Amino acid sequence: MSMKFYWYPNCGTCKKAKKWLEEKNVDFTPIHIVEDTPSKEEILQIIEKSGLPAKKFFNTSGKKYRELNMKEKIKDASTEEMAEFLASDGMLIKRPIAVDGETVTVGFKEDLYEEHWQN
Repeated sequence: MSMKFYWYPNCGTCKKAKKWLEEKNVDFTPIHIVEDTPSKEEILQIIEKSGLPAKKFFNTSGKKYRELNMKEKIKDASTEEMAEFLASDGMLIKRPIAVDGETVTVGFKEDLYEEHWQN
């Protein structure tokens, strides 16, 4: 099964992760996170599969996050509500996100990628 790789082409971290995947010949499908933002349902599945709290999926250093005052909005939000916020704007989502049948990684750390995505 090909891995889904949600990324933003202007993001330096995403470029590094994509280059790493290409160099290791990992089979993946790149998905532009802003032009093709995952739906609320997809985001809920990704959050569930990851085992991480929904808050970990927000791009807290992003301009949109600050402009929309998301820190306050998500403080007491349910996972369901957070998924709705994330689905509303791809720029709110921390990236890259790599997803396959049972694994999800958020962001790019080489050791994490080696652990999960090395063939």
